[in-house]
Amino acid sequence: MSKLLIVESPSKAKTLQKYLGKDFEVLASYGHVRDLIPKTGAVDPEHDFAMKYEVIDRNSRHVDAIAKAVKNADAIYLATDPDREGEAISWHIAEILKSKKLLKDKLLKRVVFHEITKNAVQHAIDEPRDISMPLVNAQQARRALDYLVGFNLSPLLWKKIRRGLSAGRVQSPALRLIVERELEIEAFTSQEYWTIHLESAKHQHVFDARLVQLDGQKVEQFTVTSQEQQQGIVGKLLAASAGKTTVTRVEKKQRSRSPAAPFTTSTLQQEAVRKLGFTTSRTMRVAQQLYEGIDIGSGTVGLITYMRTDSFSLAAEAVMQIRDYIKKNFAADYLPKSPIMYKTKAKNAQEAHEAIRPTDITRTPASVRAYLTDEQFKLYEMIWKRALACQMTQAKFDAVSIDLAVGSEANLFRATGQTLVFPGFIAVYMEGVDDEEEEGESKLPHLETGEVLAVQKIFGDQHFTEPPPRYSEASLVKALEEFGIGRPSTYASIISTLQDREYVLLDKKRFTPTDVGRVVNKFLTEHFTRYVDYGFTANLENELDDIAEGGREWIPVLNDFWQGFSNQIQEKSNVERPGVEVLDEPCPKCGKPLQSRLGRFGKFIGCSGFPECDYIRNPSANSNNNEPTVIGQEPESGKDILLLNGPYGPYLQIGLPEADSKKKPKRVSIPKEISAASIDMETALKLIALPRDLGQHPETGKKIVANIGRFGPYVNHDGKFKSIPKSDSVFDIDMPRAVELLAQANAGPAPIKELGAHPTEEGTIAIYSGRFGPYVQHGKLRATLPKSQEPESLTMEQALELLAAKAAKDAPAKKTKATSKASAKKATTSTKAKKSTTTTRKKKTADDE
Repeated sequence: MSKLLIVESPSKAKTLQKYLGKDFEVLASYGHVRDLIPKTGAVDPEHDFAMKYEVIDRNSRHVDAIAKAVKNADAIYLATDPDREGEAISWHIAEILKSKKLLKDKLLKRVVFHEITKNAVQHAIDEPRDISMPLVNAQQARRALDYLVGFNLSPLLWKKIRRGLSAGRVQSPALRLIVERELEIEAFTSQEYWTIHLESAKHQHVFDARLVQLDGQKVEQFTVTSQEQQQGIVGKLLAASAGKTTVTRVEKKQRSRSPAAPFTTSTLQQEAVRKLGFTTSRTMRVAQQLYEGIDIGSGTVGLITYMRTDSFSLAAEAVMQIRDYIKKNFAADYLPKSPIMYKTKAKNAQEAHEAIRPTDITRTPASVRAYLTDEQFKLYEMIWKRALACQMTQAKFDAVSIDLAVGSEANLFRATGQTLVFPGFIAVYMEGVDDEEEEGESKLPHLETGEVLAVQKIFGDQHFTEPPPRYSEASLVKALEEFGIGRPSTYASIISTLQDREYVLLDKKRFTPTDVGRVVNKFLTEHFTRYVDYGFTANLENELDDIAEGGREWIPVLNDFWQGFSNQIQEKSNVERPGVEVLDEPCPKCGKPLQSRLGRFGKFIGCSGFPECDYIRNPSANSNNNEPTVIGQEPESGKDILLLNGPYGPYLQIGLPEADSKKKPKRVSIPKEISAASIDMETALKLIALPRDLGQHPETGKKIVANIGRFGPYVNHDGKFKSIPKSDSVFDIDMPRAVELLAQANAGPAPIKELGAHPTEEGTIAIYSGRFGPYVQHGKLRATLPKSQEPESLTMEQALELLAAKAAKDAPAKKTKATSKASAKKATTSTKAKKSTTTTRKKKTADDE
């Protein structure tokens, strides 16, 4: 009996083929096999939301290979990923095979495993099931909702704001989070406040105490708000102390801290951002590699369980294995008397049954280090440590709080400190924090009530309240989870979409909305309030969960959504264009009011009489009149520093061209990472100071220059150019760093990542950084990586597929070039015949038409 197992990824297929042997043929679908046709009408609300699918072009050959294999198989097992999306892929494969009439008298079953180990895979095959239609329908409902929002709301954005914009059912509330945080920051008014401190010591152990009570009244954050006030209080306390302070209270407590739960998708992404500096998408790609299987010398094995889950629970067998490892490798007091259970916080934890954990806790990070890339090792080590720590005892601290009186007990200073007395789980793993400082361990000397100490000094410390921090990837994922926006498997794509659409920028690892993002958000919150409401979005996610659990039908859910949404689209089709703000300033050209508007490159100020009056103050407007913006005057020449727009983007220019001079004004390109709207005098002066002369090369004695060109910042030496990476600044780069970069240029490009030798041909395969993005190269063949693919996570299989596609694309052109010379003579001698034939052909074509 021949058996066929179908999975999603080729790397997983290779791993499973080794487990299952000759009885099975294992093929990969390479992800999704079908999607909605990219046209209006793909979802038909008039006919129970009938959905029109088509095979995805890039995977058509894989579908053909599966269909061919099905003809020779007696049993087909669908082993796509164990979540809704994986269930839907299995259903799509089954539907394609049914349409081809290939399933007659054949066994078709669904198998699910959450870890790729031989035992787990075999157990799944021994207990197959049918495709779960509730899971499939939940995924179909999600896809239909996303389509209905995108295909109906996006054209309205094109009409009202500008072409190319998009609105998404989940991305729009996420954008709202970022914009609202930015508005909070802009509206924030900083307030001054002071804290009063006392410094004392015992046996040369200096410590600090903070004023908590003044004249019998509790000291609050804004009790002291000016330097004059704090000076008066400090003077009064110094006089009252007479150089002495008395210990009035000593309180000692033992505190404990419990370990964090094992990883879910959300917490894994947050920790990887905080601790490893990964993006959410990079985290998921590396986790996918660890899940699908790594060759560790003794064979290929999945190192972690399935990485898309919002469950905190662990299998009983895994918990016992972890406890056994702790018992063998740690002292007895590191193992709790009973297993620690974690309750899942999510209202409707999705289908995955376990948190993310190692498939075998005895497979330590050190033991597999040689078989992993740096990023794979870092992520595996973090997952392994977190899983181990979650079953260890609490950390214990001795906490001490001491009150010191000055003059009388009406004036009290308080000192606190804690000491780690037993590390417990902290010996293995400590959870990271975001947007706050971890509580420090300050030790205090041993003090007794009534003890009198010398006052070394009393002083005030100035502070200013700070606005809420912008979202990082970690804190945004946390917020999305708390609001119920999206699901674990969608967080990375939500963030990527916001960046790809240029609605937000990630600057210094924090999200800032762009002008376009602000305008889109304002339009949606004003006119489609319900559909960017956090509660509405979360409730819709809960309804999708109910569909997946079989508690609700999917068509009524879609119908309820569509009735309100379609009416809203019709109502808002005639609303005014957003993003226009009338200014209290006349146009210098015609006198009409000026407006702040959104243009191709961001906001600009232009005349409200456009197009009759084409005055603009910012070159980002789409106008033939490139009216310059005056930034200020250059100190040396006294000429205006002008901001203009050119064919390659905005630039700075020193003065206007002089009519009687052939000499052109100096121009400096503005790098992409600097917004034209943000150019101030300080930035402008830095830019016009370019190029920077860094000095003479230590070996050649020739000058090295740092400058900005059409393709970004670079250093130049003796006619050789080397791009300055984003981690360096053209304004700050020094001679040693420039020499280092130029040495790299002379040695040829260094690969971002070496994948190894080609499996069937001579030469190695490596990934390089190019002018137009990263690419994979084998010999002279180069293939550009897709924008969504991070070079660090590209596998050998993916590289071979990209190179093969590139070779196939180039083949016709090469063949034509190779045969052109050989056929030249023949072509010349038969010119007349060809002309005659061509004429006849043209006539036939015309007649046919």
